[in-house]
Amino acid sequence: MKPRISMITLGVHDLEKAIKFYEEGLGFPRMESPPSVAFFTLNGTWLGLYGWDDLAEDAQVPANGEGFSGFSLAHNVPSEAEVDLVISQALAAGAEVVKKPQKVFWGGYSGYFKDLDGHLWEVAYNPLCWVGPVDENT
Repeated sequence: MKPRISMITLGVHDLEKAIKFYEEGLGFPRMESPPSVAFFTLNGTWLGLYGWDDLAEDAQVPANGEGFSGFSLAHNVPSEAEVDLVISQALAAGAEVVKKPQKVFWGGYSGYFKDLDGHLWEVAYNPLCWVGPVDENT
């Protein structure tokens, strides 16, 4: 198996609001998709948005999850200033800042926000291993 994450699907409570948050608020490029789901192209992977209850039903698990899920998404950027910019952009789009951008113990700079459905996103700059754009052909 060639290790790779092809798509990340988030369960959302209000698909229209979530689409607006990611497409207009964060500027994610939306792909054509059926009305019950939304797909966005990321650099080397896709982000899918699907109704919370529908996603739980599809996975055959209870939909009443609560609290910390032990899961976060990360977006790495090339500078501390860009961390601040992305966190500000998310806040303006309706996100909640959970951890203001700051220097962190591992030598980088990061902050966290929650999207409209409480999914945690870390925005980070790591001067030791900046991961830039992914080659779509690999």
